[in-house]
Amino acid sequence: MSHITQSAVHCINPDCQRPYPQPWGNKFCNSCGAVLQLLDRYVPIQPLGSGGFAQIYTVWDQKIQTEKVLKVLVDNSPKALELFTQEAAVLINLRHPGVPRVDADGYFQVNLISPKPRQLPCLVMEKINGQTLQEILENYPQGCPEELVLSWFTQAAKILQELHKRQIIHRDIKPSNLMLRNPSPTAPPLNQGGSGWEQLVLIDFGGAKQFNTAMLRRESSSTRLFSSGYSPPEQVTGGNVGPAVDFYALGRTMIELLTGKYPPNLEDPQSGKLRWRTRVNVNRDLADLLDEMVQQDVKSRPANAAIIQKRLAKINKGSSQPGLFSQIQDSVRQVLTQTSSQFTLLTQTVDQVLAGLSQAVSTTVFLIAKAILKVLQACLATIWAMLLTGIGAAIGAIAGLILGRNTILGDLVAEYIFQQIPELVPNAQTAVGTQIIMFAAAGLGTAWGLTISGCFGQRRRFLIASLMGLISYGFGWLFLQLIMSAESSGGVVGVILVAVFLFTLSLGFRSHHIVYAVVAAIGTASIFAGLIILGFPTTSWQFSNQTLSSGLLMPIAFFSFVGVLMSFWLGVSYYLIVPGLRFLGWR
Repeated sequence: MSHITQSAVHCINPDCQRPYPQPWGNKFCNSCGAVLQLLDRYVPIQPLGSGGFAQIYTVWDQKIQTEKVLKVLVDNSPKALELFTQEAAVLINLRHPGVPRVDADGYFQVNLISPKPRQLPCLVMEKINGQTLQEILENYPQGCPEELVLSWFTQAAKILQELHKRQIIHRDIKPSNLMLRNPSPTAPPLNQGGSGWEQLVLIDFGGAKQFNTAMLRRESSSTRLFSSGYSPPEQVTGGNVGPAVDFYALGRTMIELLTGKYPPNLEDPQSGKLRWRTRVNVNRDLADLLDEMVQQDVKSRPANAAIIQKRLAKINKGSSQPGLFSQIQDSVRQVLTQTSSQFTLLTQTVDQVLAGLSQAVSTTVFLIAKAILKVLQACLATIWAMLLTGIGAAIGAIAGLILGRNTILGDLVAEYIFQQIPELVPNAQTAVGTQIIMFAAAGLGTAWGLTISGCFGQRRRFLIASLMGLISYGFGWLFLQLIMSAESSGGVVGVILVAVFLFTLSLGFRSHHIVYAVVAAIGTASIFAGLIILGFPTTSWQFSNQTLSSGLLMPIAFFSFVGVLMSFWLGVSYYLIVPGLRFLGWR
């Protein structure tokens, strides 16, 4: 105890006229008569500050000879006592390295007699020696390194999983409530690299609340306890809250650590969404996860902490063990991300111009300019999607042709189809195998092009979109062979209807999935039907053994044009049809 000053003790009575200094060894305060040695064990040494309704002190535990933290409730309101008692019950029942430890007898009440008789609730807990993430962020004004933030993010997700498993929500996650526990002098650090790799600890459970899964399905309300800039809308308005409030606050906290910017300073003034991805270059999967966590709609956030941990594990694994394919994929994604970022900057510039006009022109002119700019923004987004989708479909079709004609894959597929469905072809023709490979690859390319564009409010689910691109276009080919005449106009239109409808259903739209699928399928097929009437060849997707410059350009153009038209109709649905349906009341 050499580092503890034994010359003075601090009285914890909030009404004491002379709380400090009190002689070491005194059992009662010389000024107000309040007890100084709490439970004949804890000696208050110095105040650490105040938090919420409580005063915080450093105390010396004479039983185990160590420093601890004492939290004293100074607010007399019943609600404050309820929250304080709730915090004590939560911490006493928790045993996790990421949560301050509280002994079973750590919650007690001290009887005061001056200036009037009352009971003072007290809570003694483990003292966490270290810095908060808010303090660490001060050393990184441009944002903390991604690997450190990822480490903190992973540890915080594990803590939340433990809390939510016990049906406890914290309700006050922010950088100042996340601390890094300094490793003990005798124990080796958790990882090399200095500050940032220590054990993360979630503190300040004053707003913690027990929730019931059954209650979340019904309308209810909760105490309006929130932290501005971090709490989600349902918590700010005092609505029904569940685990999703912690995910929202944690997501905003991690974004602040990555960018160095207070979350409200990153909000779009019109939509309220955070515009942060262009400020820092981070792993795309990590950025996508954070964007989902800070969605204003509760249902759009991850369902539970286990899902977040699973996705973080994949991100950590990809960061530590990049293979050749992953490196190539990351390079391609980085180039596409930079291009998409430039497009995003363009749309933001349009919004900034729009904001400037509001101060320079009258209301009528402003509304007209706003409508024109919104139309321009919608056109640019749709054209961007059409361009990437058309390119993706063309690349996919070319790749399928190369695989089918220059490898044994075409023969293997043709042989398998001949064995399983012999009525499709008279014999195992290589051209049949190449056709289905080309269809599937074109579907995959279409899926990647449309998903990379990020337009139309998608959730950008690359894996699901890719699988459905393969399946839907492959099923379109099968539909053509089994039901329709390959050389009739109905055959081409049928392929487009089936392939586009099934593929569009798989895209991660927020709502109205059937509307998007029906409009895209019927719209694309209708245009092709009109082109066929005007003389467009009904066998454009077929080929024999021509060279690429002569006979193979038509199938490539066919798939590319399908992708372009599909993106066009998705834009029509997103910017016109779906808003119109919502205006009419279809949610």
